[in-house]
Amino acid sequence: MKNIIKKMMPIVLLVSSTISYSQISNTEKDSLYINQIEEKKQPAKVLHAEPLYIDLIRDLGARKGEREWNLGLGLTDELTFDSYEALIEYEWAPMDRLGLEVELPFTFYSPLADNGGVQTPSNRLNSIKIATQWSFFVNERMATSMAIGYINEFELSDFRNFGKPLISGNVYNPFLVVAKRWGNNFHSLVYTGPMIGHEYESGEVHTSYDVNTSFHYMIPGTRNFIGVEFNKTWESSDFDMTMRPQMRLGIADNLMIGIIAGVPISRENERFSSFLRLIWEPKHK
Repeated sequence: MKNIIKKMMPIVLLVSSTISYSQISNTEKDSLYINQIEEKKQPAKVLHAEPLYIDLIRDLGARKGEREWNLGLGLTDELTFDSYEALIEYEWAPMDRLGLEVELPFTFYSPLADNGGVQTPSNRLNSIKIATQWSFFVNERMATSMAIGYINEFELSDFRNFGKPLISGNVYNPFLVVAKRWGNNFHSLVYTGPMIGHEYESGEVHTSYDVNTSFHYMIPGTRNFIGVEFNKTWESSDFDMTMRPQMRLGIADNLMIGIIAGVPISRENERFSSFLRLIWEPKHK
């Protein structure tokens, strides 16, 4: 009888632990996930929902050794042609609170049957983007983080004229990020800064200013969220805004997919768009 009881004990313990976990509320699961991110180790870090279209260089409050690969695919209706976006992006944290990123964004074009004879732009590797981001304020008690950063884009000639010249211009983009979590599930973020474009051949310099605001709700007991971005751009007397409802789904421990729709609110040459982002975070020590 004693032997039977000993053999049954592991099964009883397993069933007991399974029942106990299933009885944990979603609020408790949220707290456990936040604790996993914020209290795993120093320095301090606050869990924020990161926008999926205008994404950050690295998590706010990044910790040394964090890495992430992104693959993106998008489609935009440009009235007289369709444009297809593709990007590959690698970001990492060489030290605490510092993020670095390299991105290669491509655009491919497909003419529409009734485009009125308008010439379709040439396919291109748009630029080589290098970026850095420093989280200068991280407060767990206030659930607030702030960061400054800089993106430099070396603009390239399209494939039709590739190498003539190779680098046709430069875009300078300093930015500020402020993020706040409200309770366990609600998140808000503001990403803003000027974009200064310099065309080498003509010497022309043009400046625009972006204000990107986002609001997200993280589904209780998961890493999934739903939300919306408002991407706003001012250039001279022109104003454009695109609303991007979105959702993120976890498909494995370190693999997620982001699904984004684009709805132009004030844009003259663009209709609806869609974008997918595959996010892979290799494990780190």
